[in-house]
Amino acid sequence: MSKRIYLMLLLISAALLAVSAADVSVAALRGPTAMGLSKLMYDSENGISDGNSYSFTLEGSPDAVVPMIVRGDVDIAAIPGNLAAVLYQRTGGKVEAIGINTLGVLYIVENGSSVASVEDLEGKTIYSAGKGATPEYALQHVLKAYGLEVGKDVRIEWKSEHAECVAALAADRDGVAMLPQPFATTAMMKNSGIRIALDLNELWQEKTGHVLITGVTVARKDFIESDGAALGTFLDSYKASVDYINENAADDGAAIVGHYGIVPEAVAKAAIPYCNIVLVTGDEMKASLSGYLDILYEQNPQSVGGAVPGDDFYYSR
Repeated sequence: MSKRIYLMLLLISAALLAVSAADVSVAALRGPTAMGLSKLMYDSENGISDGNSYSFTLEGSPDAVVPMIVRGDVDIAAIPGNLAAVLYQRTGGKVEAIGINTLGVLYIVENGSSVASVEDLEGKTIYSAGKGATPEYALQHVLKAYGLEVGKDVRIEWKSEHAECVAALAADRDGVAMLPQPFATTAMMKNSGIRIALDLNELWQEKTGHVLITGVTVARKDFIESDGAALGTFLDSYKASVDYINENAADDGAAIVGHYGIVPEAVAKAAIPYCNIVLVTGDEMKASLSGYLDILYEQNPQSVGGAVPGDDFYYSR
């Protein structure tokens, strides 16, 4: 290849990158919903570019992230699945779901070995945080599906924080707790007597035929319409990031998650295999997410913003 042709190819490549390049701002919650993004964050920080210029913000609460996407401070946000539907309703359809980022992360844990099935929960107290949110809807639905009546067959004691559930579990030898990852792993690392008794995600899918969804990534509709090529690039890089973290959980993946303070590296190493980090897009996303939101709507319409989102909620490239 002549030097002239080589230079022409370089110029063409640069021009193609310039066409798709864009400034893309992303917000996510610390925990599983941000884990899948962490390799992309690391690459961006270290000059490994996919053609876009990224800025990332990590927050501890959905209350901090939602205003960012509503005001247009960020283009993309990773938030709880039902909150994505609520946001769609509140903004008049100005956000779209671009991917499912986390499947179920809820587990029933106990400080002992008395629970091997849902039926074994009869007569017990379940300590849990998340009243009025996905944890409550998921737990109530599963218990009812297996024939257990809350208040009669089993008691739920709601706590404001996951740490309170762990403390209650330590004080009640007969109690159990529902904890999300990575809190379940953290509890087990601190107390070797605590173990995972039931996977709520498997129980949900067994009774509903749908996956349990924790996190969804949304984007502003005006960003999608103005920077579709940049969004496509982001989704490709996002998928590569998710795959890297899952495939390298025991070493670099956990180290990168720990580097950003999402969870400590030691916790990430043990928890990532249980965090169900994914990137599901297109028709598969629509089928899974719509089925999940239908179930939540049946339980409490306000959990999804008062109505099930329309087809324009689901982005497909």
